[in-house]
Amino acid sequence: MNRTDFFAEIWGQYIRMTPQASRIQALFNARGEHVINDHVAFRTFDIEGFDLDRATELLAAIGYEAFDNYTFPDKHLRAKAYRVLGDSSAPKIFFSELIRSELDSEAKAIIYEVTRGLEGELTLSDLAGCYPFHKPTLEQYRTLANASEYAGWLTTMGYQANHFAVNVNALQTLGSVDEVVELCLEHQYQLNEVGGRIKGTPADLLIQVSTIADQISFEFSDGIVSNIPSCFYEFAYRLADSNGELFQGFVSNNANAIFESTDRR
Repeated sequence: MNRTDFFAEIWGQYIRMTPQASRIQALFNARGEHVINDHVAFRTFDIEGFDLDRATELLAAIGYEAFDNYTFPDKHLRAKAYRVLGDSSAPKIFFSELIRSELDSEAKAIIYEVTRGLEGELTLSDLAGCYPFHKPTLEQYRTLANASEYAGWLTTMGYQANHFAVNVNALQTLGSVDEVVELCLEHQYQLNEVGGRIKGTPADLLIQVSTIADQISFEFSDGIVSNIPSCFYEFAYRLADSNGELFQGFVSNNANAIFESTDRR
């Protein structure tokens, strides 16, 4: 699979799970904008063959290499950022994994049950909507999400982009994140307020805003159907560093709050 096909597949799955993204992009298009993606994000467990090491192998096949690492101790996560050297137009990729050993025994047991029998290795095609797990019961899901909202999300949503981010720098009619916020609020889109609606400052070189995830219906293994968070949309504005080049990485404090866009409300 080449990079173009990869992004076409993951975008197709993403907008099926995230209708708000299509509607918001339509707002931009109506203004004459051509939306460019700043980055896309994925989640996984630290299970061999499905972990960050495997993600690094997969993404290398389409020209990506890791350029930064991040940790989120309160969420029991670590992550890597990937980019295509020499191609600034290629969206960056943010890939995180849950550190299972840091969860309590009950949460670890549920993850073990949900992932038991998981074989083989993650593939690029899997990132476009593969659900390889055993469905949890509603009670298991709630218990797990109470321990880790990230884990609860992953055991119901499986492998797919949890968000795409609009490159605000590339917009022509909206010159700042503040103007994007005004447009979203004008059209009644709910934004993530954790840590403040606008995350980051000019000193951070990265300013971000995210919506709250859409809701989808999910049937748990005990036959109970309930709404769960799916995916969300993000907007990122990058500033120049001391060398006059746009910052390419991510800011841990921003990302820590943005993870909560998929929390249960």
